[in-house]
Amino acid sequence: MKKIFADVIQFRGSHYDFGVKQGEIIKDSILVRNRERQWKVRIPKFKINPEETKAMFQTYAPQIWEELLGLQAALEWPMERVLLEFGGYRVNINPSGCSIYVGENYMIRNYDYHPKTYDSRCVIYQPNDGGYATIGLTQKITGRCDGMNEKGLTMGYTFMNRKRPGDGFICHMIGRLILERCSSVEEAVYLLKGIPHRGSFSYVLYDENSEMPSIVETSPRRIEVREGSVCTNHFKIMTEENRRVLDDSTKRMMIIEQKEKQGLNGKQAFKLLNDTNQGVFSKLYGSWAGTIHTSAYFPKEREAWIALGGDQEPTKIDFSQWLNGENLAMKRIEGMVDTDIPFVHMEPADWYQK
Repeated sequence: MKKIFADVIQFRGSHYDFGVKQGEIIKDSILVRNRERQWKVRIPKFKINPEETKAMFQTYAPQIWEELLGLQAALEWPMERVLLEFGGYRVNINPSGCSIYVGENYMIRNYDYHPKTYDSRCVIYQPNDGGYATIGLTQKITGRCDGMNEKGLTMGYTFMNRKRPGDGFICHMIGRLILERCSSVEEAVYLLKGIPHRGSFSYVLYDENSEMPSIVETSPRRIEVREGSVCTNHFKIMTEENRRVLDDSTKRMMIIEQKEKQGLNGKQAFKLLNDTNQGVFSKLYGSWAGTIHTSAYFPKEREAWIALGGDQEPTKIDFSQWLNGENLAMKRIEGMVDTDIPFVHMEPADWYQK
């Protein structure tokens, strides 16, 4: 078992100043040094075009481009490197797991991925230059792998396949766009239908006015919308996009659907996904599909729960109080993960070693 932590980052202000602040935090950090070493053996299979990327952000999220400029100023990097690490446009994604269950007034999500890629940052941000305040777990610093905004809109995504990627935004930047720019499920669906998608993912959307959550199946080729409360790693409409082997994804979905019949409250649903003996939590860290965190979002209460590793009691964050100006006293969230694979923010974690 490995004791890990996630930093809690709180900020109120402009996107540019937020970018500067984040750059100051990560400059010369072990996270950045690890990623420098990782790129020595992981050759990018994409191109960075700063002008094209800038144009896309200016169209869909100009404030986030300002945040990237702030990161560049603090890190003193060329813009190409900033976009390589944090741009969230035209980047390949490795396979992962992830399970999401939505019940009455909650969304519970297992984030399954590889420790050497995990940011370990919970960010609570309230911009003053446009966009909604958000709380969520980050990926590649600027992206969000799940979260909730001040309007009570919650979002999580699950990976589907690596078939024929296109030019476009990647999952965690799309998650950020949803949370900052959309006030409802309907607005988020409209956004997802309008932006270019790099890869194939399902986005699960839920807000306090939803009778049923919406699951948006996306690929570079088309987009479909359906209702559903459980989402793992296969499409139900765009089945031609699915991977050939779906046994694990189907198994996790069936377990959740069976338990759903019992009428789970938020605490019970959280334990279903977080307990290591119930069949949804994954320890496949070496296969890019181990559960690193379980998160829960309650849109009516504006409350978030976060646990690192399995069989954990969640750390509870009152987002509504924070929105009213009360900063959190906590600086870190701690947990235990059953793996000896190094975490990129804590210890040497290049691709030369396990």
